[in-house]
Amino acid sequence: MVIRILLLVMLIIGVLFEGYQVIDFIRTKKEGALEEVSFWKTGLVGVFTEFLDTLGIGSFAILTTIFKNFKLVHDQKIPGTLNTATTLPVIVESLFFITVVKVDAVTMVTMIVASVVGSAVGGRFVSRFSEHKMQLAMGLALLAVATIVLAGQFHLFPVGGEAMGLAGTKLWIAIVGMFVFGSLQAVGIGLYAPCMGMVFALGMNPIAAFPIMMTASGLMQPFAAVQFMQKKAYDVKASASIAILGCIGVVLAATIVKSLPVYALKWLVVAVVLFTSYTMFRSYRGRIKLTELEGYPPVIH
Repeated sequence: MVIRILLLVMLIIGVLFEGYQVIDFIRTKKEGALEEVSFWKTGLVGVFTEFLDTLGIGSFAILTTIFKNFKLVHDQKIPGTLNTATTLPVIVESLFFITVVKVDAVTMVTMIVASVVGSAVGGRFVSRFSEHKMQLAMGLALLAVATIVLAGQFHLFPVGGEAMGLAGTKLWIAIVGMFVFGSLQAVGIGLYAPCMGMVFALGMNPIAAFPIMMTASGLMQPFAAVQFMQKKAYDVKASASIAILGCIGVVLAATIVKSLPVYALKWLVVAVVLFTSYTMFRSYRGRIKLTELEGYPPVIH
């Protein structure tokens, strides 16, 4: 019953959001204000990036790189386009994995609610902290998680498990962890890799992370996206093309993930966590270099 309600909620959010996006697209087109970017070019980019997003790698960093290098979206509109373009694909990811992957309802709902509350409440406090220091801390934490998973893959010591739910102390750890991960979105640290690592470390089947992390993102992202839409701070055509064609990438990747054995999923966790750790270190190093070049004093909190 709880899962059905969650499915209904996600479906309603998806329909309402996409309806709003279509109306804004038509209005902008009538005003003759649509951007000149190719609908099909950005759409194909969406197929690629949302394929990777469904694997748990995330799409924001990759989309940003493509937008900048190929000058597809103006810099000032990139943050808004990232949010508006990927909201529908994330909701589709959520609907697919909720339906296919049978996670314990209490575990899934409590973890999702914790992340949403963390984003709404905890983000206000986390945003006051030093962003680059938090990136360093998260990079180190993810590297440690990847090391543990690798050790398990090479049978150095037992780690991971097959559970599709948590109880007792482990469930409370997961709830607190998701609250923290939701809060970290305020400083641009994604939810996917930390959630995958934590779920695995707590002894759950790695695939259990997919409906949890994607539904959590699907609930949080539309609210941020609508704010960008109301301010016209996004590329309307690029957003529409990525949102529509990106769903093709979602379906392709979701089908692959669903059929992967647990052993292969563990290697996917290693790849995602290591990649995210690398991006955290790169962002941290880039911020330090910028501080040195501009002559700013180091940020101390």
